[in-house]
Amino acid sequence: MSRIGKKPVAVPSAVTATVDGQTVKMKGSKGELSFTVPEDIKLEKTAEGVVLTMREDTKKARAMWGMSRTMVQNLVKGVTDGYSHTLEIQGVGFRAAMKGKDHLTMTIGFSHEVNHKIPAGVEVKVGGAKSEVITVTGIDKQLVGQVAADIRGSRPPEPYQGKGVRYQGEYVFRKEGKKK
Repeated sequence: MSRIGKKPVAVPSAVTATVDGQTVKMKGSKGELSFTVPEDIKLEKTAEGVVLTMREDTKKARAMWGMSRTMVQNLVKGVTDGYSHTLEIQGVGFRAAMKGKDHLTMTIGFSHEVNHKIPAGVEVKVGGAKSEVITVTGIDKQLVGQVAADIRGSRPPEPYQGKGVRYQGEYVFRKEGKKK
């Protein structure tokens, strides 16, 4: 049984929560987000916040209960604080640059430049001394994480020299090269 699902989602005073059937909408200083809860979960707004309960105690409902509560909690955090991921580019001559507001261009050791189109709702900034730090910010946790994963996936860090794109603070297991 989910222990996370039992707790109500506290709604701060700066956030406006609206429950309409199976959809919950959160509006805050950063923007507005919504999430549609699965049919197995009952959604209601109380004085404590947004409360999620199972309609019937089934295996699927138990699986969706904690996940749904966490998704609603992510909406609250997104519209109040937002989310961000910081990526680092490591390698000689590796760098990134923004072309306009919706295109990220990276030179990461290929014979061509790697381009990423940035979706609406996500902001990408390039900084650092040699344009090696990329910051991805936004209010939608899933979208911010997916954009950061796509950027990292264009050249993941390799284990011999450590070159590539990595999350800030990510540990890369290094291997020893060939011996003579």
